[in-house]
Amino acid sequence: MGGDTQAFSGIIGRTERLVAHVVCKMISHPEDRKDIVQDIYIKVFRNLAGFRFQSQLSTWVAQIAYHTCLNFLEKKQLLIYNNWDANYDAAEGQGNNKLPATAHHETASSLLRKEKAAIINQAMEQLPPVFRLLVSLYHQEELNYHEIGQITGLPEGTLKSYLFRARQSLRKQLLRDFKKDEL
Repeated sequence: MGGDTQAFSGIIGRTERLVAHVVCKMISHPEDRKDIVQDIYIKVFRNLAGFRFQSQLSTWVAQIAYHTCLNFLEKKQLLIYNNWDANYDAAEGQGNNKLPATAHHETASSLLRKEKAAIINQAMEQLPPVFRLLVSLYHQEELNYHEIGQITGLPEGTLKSYLFRARQSLRKQLLRDFKKDEL
């Protein structure tokens, strides 16, 4: 029994970053995130014997995380990605949301990169959860279409379409909120 616990602890250690990434991009409330992560690893533990090595273990665990988040969002009847318009416009009056520099010892270049990342992350929060996740997995986690498709079960063409629509929305929102030379 102790070996099983130790082995499962190793699985958690190897997959927790990816699971946290999926959950944080899809679920807004921190309290819900904790419950969902626990639910994900319970499902992984219960279904580990059914893992068929047709993909990487981390991809399989991420797939469980993705579907657990989708089920949660559907139960809460939250917008996932259906009926979402690529011309999505957030409410006017959001204003310029730049973050002030906080650390004196950091270089101006480093602060600028952090500020841009914060602006983009804030804009990404306006996307529906699945679009937010897809952009994050592709651009931040640097997964390819095949890997993302294995996690989400979405066909490659759909992934490309969703990523295009999400990028267009981000672009429109950023250009609306900031001058081109500020970005």
